[in-house]
Amino acid sequence: MKAAVISSPGVVGVESVEDPTPGPREVIVSVAACGLCGTDLHILQGEFAPTLPIVPGHEFAGEVVALGTAVTELSVGDQVAVDPSLPCHECHYCRIGRSNLCERFAAIGVTVPGAAAEFALAPVANCVRLPEHVRTQDAALIEPLSCAVRGYDVLRSRLASSVLIYGSGTMGLMMLELAKRTGAASVDMVDVNSERLTAARLLGCSNAVTAADEIERPRGWDVVIDATGNERAIQEALGRVGKGGTYLQFGVADYAARATIEPYRIYNQEITITGSMAVLHSYERAAELFAAGVLDPRVFISDRLPLADYAAALRQFQAGKGRKIVITP
Repeated sequence: MKAAVISSPGVVGVESVEDPTPGPREVIVSVAACGLCGTDLHILQGEFAPTLPIVPGHEFAGEVVALGTAVTELSVGDQVAVDPSLPCHECHYCRIGRSNLCERFAAIGVTVPGAAAEFALAPVANCVRLPEHVRTQDAALIEPLSCAVRGYDVLRSRLASSVLIYGSGTMGLMMLELAKRTGAASVDMVDVNSERLTAARLLGCSNAVTAADEIERPRGWDVVIDATGNERAIQEALGRVGKGGTYLQFGVADYAARATIEPYRIYNQEITITGSMAVLHSYERAAELFAAGVLDPRVFISDRLPLADYAAALRQFQAGKGRKIVITP
């Protein structure tokens, strides 16, 4: 089969690789859609993935085309979305219910071959059957949505909170949609990309600006979310949290990124600084929200490109052009 392969840092191409073979409790999925993510850029840079080469792609959905000998829950022809998480279920963090912090972290498309390919291998336990009205070509959005749901689990948002989100790419827009549905009184978006701010306005944010100074809020915001991973944005965002407020690091920053905090201010103003890592007991809920129409794929998916254009798609994504870019093998 054909697959995109990151062979070494900065080097990616489409190659012929061996077809996957399912184990007893695994299925083979014919990939209908595979989304690009900031994690893929980190893998391309030589971060995250423990070894290269690797077939990337952890946001995906498709049709089941082969079953392992012990699979009874699914049938050939079923349309599924796949949770890429592969926790060990044995380490300390897995045993206390925090499998997203697994000491032996593994994931489809990160530590084992992923879905930037014609076919992908997945445990049957990770597959969520899609209802008939959901387009499989759109369902690659479920995995990033499940990360956003996890983010809101961490936030434990209160009704009538004021929310400020840095970054109106796919993840920032998903956090906007969830903020609206968890009772935020206002949701303001900051981005230097005016095209992306247009999408934020379309989705009904309170303000869409290129700098937070454009919004008059002298006491700051109750909730500030970074969905950029950008060091400068993070530093500014930390300073926008109001007294008693919460800062959520949601964007994936480079390993070398650094930000300065003010310990006295954190103490004196009872500011909470927290993070959200990937998916935790949120994938099925995200699939239900997606099926209920919480996201409009026409807004979120800006480009659908063939597998042969994977390298070009990564370059486009890295340049910040468009929103969610989906590969259709």
